Parts: sequence; structure tokens; C-alpha cells
Amino acid sequence: MRKIALALHGGAGTILKSTMTPEKEIAYKTALDEALNIGYSALEKGASSLDAVEATVMSLENCPLFNAGKGSVFTNAGSHEMDAAIMTGKDLMAGAVAGISGVKNPVHLARMIMEKSEHVMLSGVGAAEFAKLLKLDFENEDYFFNQFRYDQFLEIRDTDKFQLDHTEKKFGTVGAVALDQNGNIAAATSTGGMTNKRFNRVGDSPIIGAGTYANNNTCAISCTGHGEFFIRAVVAYDISCLIEYKGLSLTEACEFVVNDKLKKFGGEGGLVALNTNGDCVLAFNSDGMYRAWKTSENKKGVEIYR
Repeated sequence: MRKIALALHGGAGTILKSTMTPEKEIAYKTALDEALNIGYSALEKGASSLDAVEATVMSLENCPLFNAGKGSVFTNAGSHEMDAAIMTGKDLMAGAVAGISGVKNPVHLARMIMEKSEHVMLSGVGAAEFAKLLKLDFENEDYFFNQFRYDQFLEIRDTDKFQLDHTEKKFGTVGAVALDQNGNIAAATSTGGMTNKRFNRVGDSPIIGAGTYANNNTCAISCTGHGEFFIRAVVAYDISCLIEYKGLSLTEACEFVVNDKLKKFGGEGGLVALNTNGDCVLAFNSDGMYRAWKTSENKKGVEIYR
């Protein structure tokens, strides 16, 4: 059997063991491991990398621990606006959605945009209309309500502040990258954005080349962090370019962008990355990143802290 591999993340930031309860740590690791097993089992059974990253991210979207899907944070208006993207390295096909509300699994909608429309990105009301035409699963506001999230929102609702969801007492963007038995790679990312965000703010997650990218010739990348910085640095595509045009290894490219370029102008966060050789990199410049990975070379890990 050819090499297969899967890596995922559930957010990066100030994640310290000293402030994490044993119960919460177990809950996170269990959720990460479950998502990892779902995606990797699919790969073992011959599923495509695209199927694997979608299934992995959907598992994380269905878990209230993470800021995506069911666990999405509240906007300034007290609603939820979710973003997602998916991309396959075989043919550079991609789909993305921004500012979607009510859809149970935004990453699935992103894939449908890629496969069922002539577009790459849809947003807001139009994206919801498209999802309804395809009879995708919608949920009411009760499904997305989380008391802890709501308390976060109430703390800053009447201010001009928005709150990054990347500290231990909050939750993070989710994403996955995979390599399948046919030698193809894919990436997917999903997020609920920032607490108290206004004006239909969109981060890097649904932007192809910023928070999500896949190209069989270079790598598959899914990012998590302060989206504005990842957009400005075009992080995912920048790593691909360093591999393609400069000849850097996957590790070298990821380390340079995450721990040099991003840090120099204040960008905090991380990413998971894979290439068609099965090389796997989980790079971050914060105190921690919820992450898990497994390869056909019996390498597996589920980690939280640096």
C-alpha cells in the first residue's frame, strides 16, 4: 500500500497546561483523536484525501469544543457567521464559503460550491440560498448556542473590541490535511471567526492561498491564528512558493513562514502541512496548538502544548 497520512488542528494560541483542567484536557484530546481516527480510517479504506479532510473537519465542526460549526462564537449581533474552505492538490480545484449562518457543516457546503457551482467562493445570503437548493443540513439557533460562548460575547458586546478565539479558555479554528493512496493531497479549514466581530468580517480560513491551500507539486496547508496577519502574509501559498521556486523542504518553508516571517510583524498562530512524500509538519509560534497526526509509518500523536 502506498503511503497515507493525516494531520489536523483545532486552534492555536495561549494554551498552557498550568491553566488547563485535567477534565478539559481529556475532552480535547478525545475529540482530536476521534476526528483523526475518522479521517485516517477513511484513507485506509481507499477514500480520497478530499473525502478524508472533509470527514475530519466535519467531526470537529460537530464538537462544541472548537470554534467551528456547532461551537462557533457569537458576532456583535448575537448571531453566528461561519467560514470554510476545501481544496484538492490533484487539480487545484477549490471551494469556499464566508459569512454563512445556519448550515450545520460549512466545510461540506464549501465542497459543494467546488463541485456543484462554477465558482470558488460564495458568501452570506447567497451561499445560504445555494445550500438550500442542494438540501444541505441546516440547524436552528439553539443548535449553535453555547453558554460559555455566550458569556464570552456578553463580556465585550458593548465595546468596540473583538476577541481572538485563541486562548486556553476559548477555542479555535479547525482544519485538516491528508495524503491518500493515490498520492493526492487535500486541505480543509473551518471557523466561526472572532467573538464580537462586526461588519461581516472574514478571516483567512476561507481564502485560498491565505488559510487553505493544496497542490500535489508542493504541499497541503491548513492554518489557524490571527487571520488578518495570515491574509497579509498569504501564508499557505507562500509556503508552497518557497518549496516550488526556492527548493526549500516542507519543514524549512513552514518554519520560516511561521516562526520568522509571521512573528516579525506580530502574527500569532500555526498550521498543519503535508506533502505527497508523506512528510508531516505541525508548526506554530504560540504557546500551544490543538493538533493530531497519523501516518502509515506508524507515527501518531495527539498534542496540545508546545
